[in-house]
Amino acid sequence: MSGIKGKNTKPERQIARMLHASGLRYRLHRKDLPAKPDLVFPKYRAVVLVHGCFWHWHDCHLFKMPQTRTEFWRTKISSNKVRDKQQIEQLIDDGWRVMVVWECAIKGKARLDESALAEAMVDWIKRGDKYVEFQGSKTCTNSQD
Repeated sequence: MSGIKGKNTKPERQIARMLHASGLRYRLHRKDLPAKPDLVFPKYRAVVLVHGCFWHWHDCHLFKMPQTRTEFWRTKISSNKVRDKQQIEQLIDDGWRVMVVWECAIKGKARLDESALAEAMVDWIKRGDKYVEFQGSKTCTNSQD
């Protein structure tokens, strides 16, 4: 597992490229914020977390529980999910708006149209809701309580 990258993944670079092309500028992996968000937009008090569907246990076609050491993986990925929720709540409590982009939004059979996704992300960053998720085939807006 030490060989697994946590920063500058292909999905993260793809999202960053789309937002940069839209004229938005950001900071990468600010260590002073919970979760060390992948992209930070200080001007808009917004952060973007790009989640891999496997590592963050997303209920989509890209997630499949490993057949070996199942209990280890269930515990590991479950703790990732709990930590994600706590960090998102902390970011919102600190006055940040949070966008989660799931890997399935940009990869796989249910991926969203790239230009429509870019437009929706830019609109959200500038608009002001507290929380939004983009996932394959749909967008979910929730308020994290």
